[in-house]
Amino acid sequence: MIEFFLCSLLTILPDYLYRRIAQGKRWGTDLTLFTVWYELRWGITSCLILTVSLITLIFYFHPSTTSVISYFRAITVMPEALGRVEAVYVRNGDFVKAGDKLFKLNADKPEAAAATAHASIAEIDATITVSGAELDNAEAVIDQAEAALEQTEDEFDRTNTLFERGSSAVSERDVERLQNVIDQREAAVEAAEAGLKAVKNKIEIQLPAQRASAVARLAEADTAIAKTTVYASVDGHMEQFALFPGDLVNPFVRPAGVLVPADSGENRFQAAFGQLTGRCCMKVCLQKSAACRALSRSIRWWSRKFRM
Repeated sequence: MIEFFLCSLLTILPDYLYRRIAQGKRWGTDLTLFTVWYELRWGITSCLILTVSLITLIFYFHPSTTSVISYFRAITVMPEALGRVEAVYVRNGDFVKAGDKLFKLNADKPEAAAATAHASIAEIDATITVSGAELDNAEAVIDQAEAALEQTEDEFDRTNTLFERGSSAVSERDVERLQNVIDQREAAVEAAEAGLKAVKNKIEIQLPAQRASAVARLAEADTAIAKTTVYASVDGHMEQFALFPGDLVNPFVRPAGVLVPADSGENRFQAAFGQLTGRCCMKVCLQKSAACRALSRSIRWWSRKFRM
């Protein structure tokens, strides 16, 4: 109605003044209720076109809607794994700060895994200590095998010298026997060296790898234990939070509650507009303060116009 009134001031009123002043037509004689539609046809047609255009532009660039809701975001409170509630530290509607404890799940399983990892680390450390003695034993075995080989080689040299000189005290059978013993002693030395290498590899490679794996399992168990306690990620209010000790919380089925941030929903609204509005207005989040300032400026402008 306001748009039609404003448009008539620019179309129908000038047309009427032209008929009244320029053409001398008077109301009641030349301009009646039955002839005004023909006499003011240009003004009325222009007024209708201008009114429709003005309404279209207003709804396109400055739409209005009754579908407006307060815009805010909410954070779902849930643990990263399935668990049974052991302790609850807050209640529904409480204001929490970032880092505050919300609730704690039962941690028997990860604590048992941590204890197992600790035992594995202690066992590996003990094995490393025992392997030091095995290393000393392997080195002693090598020394013993090398000493036996050296003694056999000396005996072979003496016997072989006597045999080459043609002594009747030794025979060819004695020389062959000593040669076989030397081969046995050399094999024993190689076996002792292989045993020493195996012990070194066990101490330097195998046991450190096993210990690192146990430490990783311990870190994993500690992480699982830490995840059993759920903390607030931001400052806000707890909503839909009704947990009690013994409740089962499943992150895929039953979240614990909702955390509404403290700054969520302040001075913000989410509105839905019709298809006539511009695309930029289809999904818009309005600032309440900016809208209030614009409304205040508009009221002050119209007040000055009416006072004039």
